[in-house]
Order: sequence, then structure tokens, then C-alpha cells
Amino acid sequence: MEKVTIYGKPMCPYCDMAVSVCRQKGFEFEYIDIFAKQMSIADLHDIVGKPVRTVPQIFVGDQHIGGYTDFAAWLTEQGQA
Repeated sequence: MEKVTIYGKPMCPYCDMAVSVCRQKGFEFEYIDIFAKQMSIADLHDIVGKPVRTVPQIFVGDQHIGGYTDFAAWLTEQGQA
């Protein structure tokens, strides 16, 4: 599987679950704390390519998957659940 990139923030249970899934599955991943990087919501919109209001925002390679629920569904579709 391609590298997973997770844009998240502290104290976000869905961000934590996405990281946990990646660790459990042994996926190569990068967690980007949008607060630590001082990213604005506009920055996240630019990265995702459309307006978003929640985190995490998850990519597999260059493909935007969406939030945690979208990621879990995508993993099921890929036979990775």
C-alpha cells in the first residue's frame, strides 16, 4: 500500500483512531498536526482540493480518501479491514 498521510489535530478521537489503524496494519504513514504546523482551514482546503470542515483528512498516496469513516470504508473495499 502507498503511504498514508493523515492531517489531524490534538484531542481528536477520529485522528487517533486513524493513526491506530495504520499502526495495527503496519502501514507506512505520516501524521501532520495542523495546529503544530500552524495550518489554517484554507491551507487544508488547498491541500484537499475542496472545502472541508473536519479532521482527520486522509490520503493514500495522492488519493484523497476523506475522514476516518471514509478511510475505514475504503480499507474494507480494498480487503484491508
